[in-house]
Amino acid sequence: MGKEPGSTKFQTDFRRHLRDQYISDNLVHLLCEIAEASKYVINAVRTGDLGVAGTSNLYGEEQLALDVLSDRILRKRLSHSGVVCNIASEEMDEIYQVTSNPQGMFSVAYDPLDGSSLVDVNLAVGTIVGIYQGNDLLQPGRKMVGAMYILYGPRVSMVYSVGKGVYEFTMNHLMEFTLTRENVQMKPSGDIYSPGGLRKKYTPENEAYIRYLEEKGSKLRYSGGFVPDINQVLMKGKGIFMYPALTDAPNGKLRLLFELNPMAYLIEQAGGAATNGCVPILDMVPEGLDQRAPIYMGCKEDVAKATEFLNGVCREQG
Repeated sequence: MGKEPGSTKFQTDFRRHLRDQYISDNLVHLLCEIAEASKYVINAVRTGDLGVAGTSNLYGEEQLALDVLSDRILRKRLSHSGVVCNIASEEMDEIYQVTSNPQGMFSVAYDPLDGSSLVDVNLAVGTIVGIYQGNDLLQPGRKMVGAMYILYGPRVSMVYSVGKGVYEFTMNHLMEFTLTRENVQMKPSGDIYSPGGLRKKYTPENEAYIRYLEEKGSKLRYSGGFVPDINQVLMKGKGIFMYPALTDAPNGKLRLLFELNPMAYLIEQAGGAATNGCVPILDMVPEGLDQRAPIYMGCKEDVAKATEFLNGVCREQG
């Protein structure tokens, strides 16, 4: 006797899957709200204005109209979810308080459209989200109760974890997310590398590590988009992404709260590792919304080798 339609493992929709994860109803509701918001974001990406908004964000970067629209979509959805007390966005200057009562509530940090400058040349972009219990956003990423990203590419995929492994869902023709991969796992080491930043600005230690990767035959795979590059490493289960300290940017480029913490959470849940070269990303205590850090994330052995090359730098900093 055949199973009912929609009941086989890889026809499972997102909400049904979450109900089997034994997490709170409020967290299920929040994750589903973010998934719903992404449907409006992808519509904006496909049809929206590619021009500038005439404003700048906290970091002095010119905001694109798509950045502002995507942020508005997510903020409105989260604000009206009934389960969120604080919101922090890469596109906002300060934490937005939804309610002063954190009881049973969550705080959410997100990058609404990472890589938005790539949309006009039709490359993949994405949304990155980190979820914390209560009203404190400035705490180590290890205290997150969930993280996810949505990749807007040839397919729209959503990758999430609530501390029980990493799962991938893909949007079907009805704009529903259905399960496509479960318990995603990283191999101990890999043969691809995604190095961000201008190489002539690499420190000698990072340049030596790149030469090591090249000599061992690793293949360069870098799109310029953080979400698609992490997705490649995670879904292939091999390799390393790095955006190191640069001679003119000792803390790198990527933001701890909005980009690094959620991705590090997912990578670790898949059996990989993520570090700033000295300490695990998830153990860093954010000092502010705008904090940045160098990043090496991917296969454990590849990340460990990177830290070997940086060992002297860490001793000097210590």
